[in-house]
Amino acid sequence: MNAVATKDVHEHPGERAHPDPIRLLAIRDTPLLLDEVFRAVGDDAAGGTALFVGTVRNHDGGADVDALNYSCHPTAAAELRRVAEKVVANYPIRALAAVHRVGDLTVGDLAVVVAVSCPHRAEAFEACRQLIDDLKHEVPIWKRQKFSDGAEEWVGAC
Repeated sequence: MNAVATKDVHEHPGERAHPDPIRLLAIRDTPLLLDEVFRAVGDDAAGGTALFVGTVRNHDGGADVDALNYSCHPTAAAELRRVAEKVVANYPIRALAAVHRVGDLTVGDLAVVVAVSCPHRAEAFEACRQLIDDLKHEVPIWKRQKFSDGAEEWVGAC
Protein backbone atom coordinates (compact mmCIF):
# COMPACT_ATOMS: atom_id res chain seq x y z
CA MET A 1 0.00 0.00 0.00
CA ASN A 2 1.40 3.40 -0.97
CA ALA A 3 1.23 6.27 1.44
CA VAL A 4 -0.65 9.22 0.03
CA ALA A 5 0.37 12.70 1.04
CA THR A 6 -2.60 14.66 2.31
CA LYS A 7 -3.06 18.37 2.74
CA ASP A 8 -5.38 20.15 5.11
CA VAL A 9 -7.79 21.79 2.69
CA HIS A 10 -8.54 24.51 5.24
CA GLU A 11 -4.97 25.72 5.44
CA HIS A 12 -3.74 28.23 2.92
CA PRO A 13 0.00 27.86 2.16
CA GLY A 14 0.57 31.36 3.55
CA GLU A 15 -1.00 30.39 6.89
CA ARG A 16 1.80 28.07 7.93
CA ALA A 17 3.50 29.44 10.99
CA HIS A 18 6.99 30.89 10.85
CA PRO A 19 9.40 28.58 12.74
CA ASP A 20 9.81 31.19 15.48
CA PRO A 21 7.19 33.92 15.69
CA ILE A 22 9.34 35.80 18.22
CA ARG A 23 11.14 38.06 15.80
CA LEU A 24 12.64 40.77 18.00
CA LEU A 25 13.31 40.95 21.74
CA ALA A 26 15.68 43.50 23.21
CA ILE A 27 16.53 45.56 26.26
CA ARG A 28 18.72 48.44 25.13
CA ASP A 29 20.26 51.68 26.23
CA THR A 30 19.74 53.36 22.85
CA PRO A 31 16.60 55.07 21.50
CA LEU A 32 13.81 52.76 20.35
CA LEU A 33 12.51 52.86 16.79
CA LEU A 34 8.83 52.30 16.01
CA ASP A 35 9.55 51.33 12.43
CA GLU A 36 11.98 48.60 13.48
CA VAL A 37 9.36 46.97 15.71
CA PHE A 38 6.58 47.35 13.14
CA ARG A 39 8.73 45.80 10.39
CA ALA A 40 9.68 42.92 12.69
CA VAL A 41 6.04 41.80 12.99
CA GLY A 42 5.19 42.11 9.31
CA ASP A 43 3.61 38.92 8.02
CA ASP A 44 1.57 38.38 4.86
CA ALA A 45 -0.78 35.96 6.67
CA ALA A 46 -1.61 38.48 9.40
CA GLY A 47 -4.84 40.39 9.11
CA GLY A 48 -4.25 42.36 12.29
CA THR A 49 -1.22 44.04 13.80
CA ALA A 50 -1.35 45.72 17.19
CA LEU A 51 1.41 47.99 18.46
CA PHE A 52 1.77 49.57 21.90
CA VAL A 53 4.16 52.43 22.63
CA GLY A 54 4.97 53.50 26.17
CA THR A 55 6.42 56.99 26.54
CA VAL A 56 7.82 59.00 29.43
CA ARG A 57 5.05 61.30 30.64
CA ASN A 58 5.54 64.64 32.37
CA HIS A 59 3.66 63.76 35.57
CA ASP A 60 2.87 60.99 38.01
CA GLY A 61 0.64 61.05 41.07
CA GLY A 62 0.08 64.79 40.81
CA ALA A 63 3.80 65.62 40.66
CA ASP A 64 5.73 66.97 37.68
CA VAL A 65 8.27 64.49 36.27
CA ASP A 66 11.41 65.82 34.55
CA ALA A 67 13.10 62.53 33.67
CA LEU A 68 13.51 58.95 34.67
CA ASN A 69 16.04 56.17 34.64
CA TYR A 70 15.31 52.53 33.84
CA SER A 71 17.50 49.74 35.13
CA CYS A 72 17.12 45.99 34.94
CA HIS A 73 18.19 42.79 36.60
CA PRO A 74 20.68 40.58 34.68
CA THR A 75 17.85 38.05 34.15
CA ALA A 76 15.58 40.60 32.44
CA ALA A 77 16.30 39.39 28.88
CA ALA A 78 15.55 35.78 29.82
CA GLU A 79 12.34 36.85 31.58
CA LEU A 80 11.32 38.88 28.53
CA ARG A 81 11.78 35.74 26.39
CA ARG A 82 9.69 33.70 28.85
CA VAL A 83 6.88 36.27 28.75
CA ALA A 84 6.96 36.35 24.93
CA GLU A 85 6.85 32.55 24.73
CA LYS A 86 3.86 32.48 27.07
CA VAL A 87 1.95 34.95 24.87
CA VAL A 88 2.86 32.95 21.74
CA ALA A 89 1.52 29.81 23.42
CA ASN A 90 -1.82 31.48 24.22
CA TYR A 91 -2.61 33.29 20.96
CA PRO A 92 -2.29 32.57 17.21
CA ILE A 93 0.74 34.85 16.89
CA ARG A 94 2.25 35.25 13.42
CA ALA A 95 5.02 37.52 14.72
CA LEU A 96 5.92 39.22 18.01
CA ALA A 97 8.41 41.94 18.96
CA ALA A 98 9.21 43.73 22.21
CA VAL A 99 11.93 46.25 23.06
CA HIS A 100 12.44 48.12 26.33
CA ARG A 101 14.79 50.99 26.99
CA VAL A 102 17.13 51.27 29.96
CA GLY A 103 19.21 54.23 31.07
CA ASP A 104 18.31 57.90 31.32
CA LEU A 105 15.17 59.07 29.50
CA THR A 106 13.41 62.41 29.30
CA VAL A 107 9.78 63.38 28.82
CA GLY A 108 8.52 62.16 25.46
CA ASP A 109 11.16 59.43 25.00
CA LEU A 110 9.98 55.95 24.03
CA ALA A 111 10.36 53.59 26.99
CA VAL A 112 8.84 50.40 25.56
CA VAL A 113 7.44 49.24 22.22
CA VAL A 114 5.65 45.92 21.76
CA ALA A 115 3.81 44.56 18.75
CA VAL A 116 2.12 41.41 17.56
CA SER A 117 0.55 40.29 14.33
CA CYS A 118 -2.21 37.69 14.21
CA PRO A 119 -4.67 36.39 11.63
CA HIS A 120 -7.41 38.70 13.01
CA ARG A 121 -7.55 42.08 14.78
CA ALA A 122 -9.32 40.98 17.97
CA GLU A 123 -6.66 38.41 18.83
CA ALA A 124 -3.91 40.89 17.89
CA PHE A 125 -5.31 43.45 20.35
CA GLU A 126 -5.70 40.82 23.08
CA ALA A 127 -2.22 39.38 22.57
CA CYS A 128 -0.59 42.82 22.51
CA ARG A 129 -2.37 43.76 25.75
CA GLN A 130 -1.25 40.52 27.38
CA LEU A 131 2.32 41.07 26.19
CA ILE A 132 2.67 44.58 27.61
CA ASP A 133 0.85 43.73 30.85
CA ASP A 134 2.99 40.65 31.48
CA LEU A 135 6.17 42.50 30.54
CA LYS A 136 5.40 45.28 33.04
CA HIS A 137 4.47 42.82 35.82
CA GLU A 138 7.00 40.03 35.33
CA VAL A 139 10.18 41.35 33.71
CA PRO A 140 12.56 42.82 36.33
CA ILE A 141 12.88 46.34 34.93
CA TRP A 142 12.58 49.24 37.38
CA LYS A 143 12.32 52.98 36.96
CA ARG A 144 13.51 55.84 39.11
CA GLN A 145 11.44 58.95 38.53
CA LYS A 146 13.03 62.36 38.93
CA PHE A 147 10.51 65.01 39.92
CA SER A 148 10.69 68.77 39.25
CA ASP A 149 10.96 69.50 42.98
CA GLY A 150 14.15 67.42 43.20
CA ALA A 151 12.53 64.36 44.77
CA GLU A 152 13.11 60.88 43.32
CA GLU A 153 11.04 57.71 43.54
CA TRP A 154 11.67 54.10 42.56
CA VAL A 155 8.75 52.38 40.81
CA GLY A 156 8.51 48.62 40.43
CA ALA A 157 11.50 47.91 42.67
CA CYS A 158 11.23 45.13 45.23
